[in-house]
Amino acid sequence: MREGSMEIVRPPKGYHFRFALFDFDGTLSLIREGWPDVMVPMMVEHLSRLNAGLSTDRLRRMMARDVEELTGRQTIYQMIRFAQRVREHGGKPLSPRRYKAEYDRRLMKHIARRRAALAAGSVRPDRMLLAGSRNLLEALRARGLVLCLASGTDRRYVLEEAELLDISRYFGRHIYGALDDYEASSKKKVIQRLAAANRIRPRELLVFGDGFVEIENCREAHGYAVGVASDEAAGGGRIDPRKRRRLLAAGADMIVPDYRQLEELLERIFEA
Repeated sequence: MREGSMEIVRPPKGYHFRFALFDFDGTLSLIREGWPDVMVPMMVEHLSRLNAGLSTDRLRRMMARDVEELTGRQTIYQMIRFAQRVREHGGKPLSPRRYKAEYDRRLMKHIARRRAALAAGSVRPDRMLLAGSRNLLEALRARGLVLCLASGTDRRYVLEEAELLDISRYFGRHIYGALDDYEASSKKKVIQRLAAANRIRPRELLVFGDGFVEIENCREAHGYAVGVASDEAAGGGRIDPRKRRRLLAAGADMIVPDYRQLEELLERIFEA
């Protein structure tokens, strides 16, 4: 059912939350807004050189689908898929790590001004957070939940950018990002380790995310999944229909555009 811009698919009856796990980019942070507009053109550039007979528009649509499908997983998985595409179209691919290094260089150039402005204090951290993020973190912490941050972005960047946004203090030691051992640092593995170490029972885990992967992982762990269908370019405020469809397909229990409707959101999440 729909109520304003908040969509409740399954109410959280019977849940008693102890842990709340957040994705980072697009769910809290807006520092990397526009990253697909860096990744997809890079891939199209490489594929266009192969002269495989596909138009630029067709290549762009194909790579955009691949990137979207893997959003939420570590970046290396998108590069693994890309290397497969290069091979499929008659090319000899570089290693996924080399493609990732090129993407990282391009993305860091794209977001350099944002990071510099935050570091200099000329832009307030909340301007680079999805609307209502800090109030939500404060409210969940006040209710006694342990907050965790898990991202497909390299951990060193997650740590740096969480500090720039002044949100590290909400998560403490529970900040997770991609490592060289990407299989061991997946969100699924993070959830499994958290559950084992903290004896998290089914219906005690609350997950917020804008990617297919964390929503699917949450459902597998019998948690409650809030799909954040954020329009990142606008900072929130309206539903991104493509994100909404993807999140519902992953099994989201609730869809929100951001956290401005905090009182209603908390009422819905913690309803008896």
